[in-house]
Amino acid sequence: MLSMIDRIKSIKGAHLNNGVHLSTVSGVASTKPELVRYFDKKQEAIDIITTKSFQVNPNPGNREPVICEMAPGSFGNSVGLRNPGLEKSLPPLEKLRNEGLRALLNVSVSASNVEDFITLIKAFDNIADSIELNFSCPHAAKGFGASIGCDLNIAAEYVREIRKAYPEQKSALLIKLTPNVEDIGAIAKAVIAEGADGIVAINTVGPEVHIHKESGLPILNNKLGGKGGKSGKWVKQRALEAVKQIRDAIGDEPIIIGMGGMCDAYDVAAMVTAGADAVGLGSVFGTVNQQDWKAYLDTLKDESISLLSGNEIANKASKYIRQDNRMEYTKHKVISVVEHTKDMLILTLSGKLNCQSGEFAFLFIPGKGEKPFSVAHNSPLTFLIRRRGEFTDALFNLKEGDEVYTRGLYGKPLSHEKKKNVLLIGGGSGVAVLPLLCDMIKADDSKVDVLVGTTLEPIGVDGKALFEDFFKNFGTYTVIADEGKPGRVLDHISEHLRSVSDTAVYIVGPEKFMSIAAKKLLELGVSKDYIYLSMERSTMCGIGMCGECVCGDRLACQYGTFFTYTYLLENAKELLG
Repeated sequence: MLSMIDRIKSIKGAHLNNGVHLSTVSGVASTKPELVRYFDKKQEAIDIITTKSFQVNPNPGNREPVICEMAPGSFGNSVGLRNPGLEKSLPPLEKLRNEGLRALLNVSVSASNVEDFITLIKAFDNIADSIELNFSCPHAAKGFGASIGCDLNIAAEYVREIRKAYPEQKSALLIKLTPNVEDIGAIAKAVIAEGADGIVAINTVGPEVHIHKESGLPILNNKLGGKGGKSGKWVKQRALEAVKQIRDAIGDEPIIIGMGGMCDAYDVAAMVTAGADAVGLGSVFGTVNQQDWKAYLDTLKDESISLLSGNEIANKASKYIRQDNRMEYTKHKVISVVEHTKDMLILTLSGKLNCQSGEFAFLFIPGKGEKPFSVAHNSPLTFLIRRRGEFTDALFNLKEGDEVYTRGLYGKPLSHEKKKNVLLIGGGSGVAVLPLLCDMIKADDSKVDVLVGTTLEPIGVDGKALFEDFFKNFGTYTVIADEGKPGRVLDHISEHLRSVSDTAVYIVGPEKFMSIAAKKLLELGVSKDYIYLSMERSTMCGIGMCGECVCGDRLACQYGTFFTYTYLLENAKELLG
């Protein structure tokens, strides 16, 4: 059996024989253990899987927005090295390694001092084929990322001290470099001379401020005044130039994983010709639907091999890449701001969206931030906002006539089977999802029961429950307050379940709430195939890049927010408590 370092070294010299090895890149797509498994088991065209950059301690990163699309396929980003820290990151990767990995595992790590890098390397050494030191993040805190990689002497000293302190490293040591230097080749040569096995390049170009064209304010939200790195199509030429400079400087022996705006087979071939042994794919995942990732990657690899062999290609891979800007903002005026209770807001905006169950949109206030929300009604465009933090406070402070922006829609419309009876169960602000469900099933001639639990006052300032008049058009509507017992509404499910043989149940709310509700329904005899849970997980991008909304191996921003209990039981059991 090959050792870890021998596995990664098997790609050495691929640039000399036009070999094609595809890799994911740090911070995009393969950001969660579930997605590492997904790429390993279901995306055979990927040869190297790169994790996000892990640090010794957890890092919450920057507040949203952290990603913006300034032109189709050209992104600005400032995630800020968000990660759960070493203690939480290591065990799931150890489990994956013990299960067996087809692809090479490249673990990215970030630190502001040699000691922390050594701690991280020692921790991940037994499970990684290679460890990538992030010397390149342009929007990291002082002392991290590009603060190291921009200085030849500091970068070389870090590698020298690491090799001296831990010479027995079993995995390959790769250094990820920033393009924001005068001579990237010289820095690459210096770290190779001190014992690095290879180079990863490039990280994002910049940073620079990405301006929202309507408001004139920065889009990204961070302590750098909105500065963020540039990735995607607009850095491709710089990436190719940098990789060629690196290869010319370090010779043919060390490994190079080249990346930056790679999209189609012509890009991959150009990167291999520039000197890369493997080609990293990052931002392009935000321009291809996850449902098409396999077809795209398989086609891309086949066409790249063919092109490098001197054959003509039809460039079919490019057909999977969207050409529109899915992160573009639309301006709305505030029509009304109604505080249903002190912590629950009904926000009505001008315009409308054609949102369906399973889809969602982002609300954005320049200078304040953005978050994803379910659409309660398309016309008038209505959102239900529960007070949770800084951004929702800003929404509560809106006044009639103020400007708010949306982006999206994201997700996918829910495909449902007509049932005689439908029970809708909502917890907390999850009630916002229920009106569109009613719209979806209104043509089915189903008997509808709506059951809602709340920790807040069940009756608003208008003397009615949330959306009471709307729901009563479809069937019964019952609101039950917790009254000190979280989820008390779930004790009443059997009273509102008309039958179990021809019933579909849709559950929205906190994940624990939904899990308990689903188990009660199973006990009552409802089929797990007709229990739907709305997994409205955190997402920072909505387009498939950040990986935060993964459920099993599917991204909610791509497949839609509703999943059957059957799917979750088989693919994401940990989400069911």
